[in-house]
Amino acid sequence: MQQSDFLKMVTPFQDKLYRMAKRLLVSREEAEDATQEVLLKLWSKKKTIGSYRNIEAFAMTMTKNFCLDRLKSKQAGNLKLVHSNYQEGGTSLQKQVEAVDSVDWVRKIMEELPEQQKMVLQLRDIEEYDYDEIAEMLEMKPTAVRVALSRARKAVREKLMEKHNYGIG
Repeated sequence: MQQSDFLKMVTPFQDKLYRMAKRLLVSREEAEDATQEVLLKLWSKKKTIGSYRNIEAFAMTMTKNFCLDRLKSKQAGNLKLVHSNYQEGGTSLQKQVEAVDSVDWVRKIMEELPEQQKMVLQLRDIEEYDYDEIAEMLEMKPTAVRVALSRARKAVREKLMEKHNYGIG
């Protein structure tokens, strides 16, 4: 496989790899390093990469595993999971501050979720993968993905309601 063919194959999902790494590793530099490592691993598999049914899902799985290994390593003791996928619109300063505050609360709530729920929420609601792709990436059954996503959303919703004193009913 030529380098140009490889780049045509991985470029469409390279940003998703980065966002997944950033979501897990927090640091932009760490996420860039992780993305680079995964791309190098994919390049080293260039002779067999065509045998994979879904190269993007395979790459996302590699990214997830690399980042989780990185988080578990001793040198990554200061890293933590975080969500930072907020885009500003042309709204008033007050609305922007409220939106940032809400996103910050959701990020904090997501940090408290079990790891599997965090990953499912990230892949489904942020990266917009379908259930079968998530199931393949996380080595879960699609029904288990739906259950984990439902529980994660419910936990986030309940914590936000508590924070905003809406009460849970």
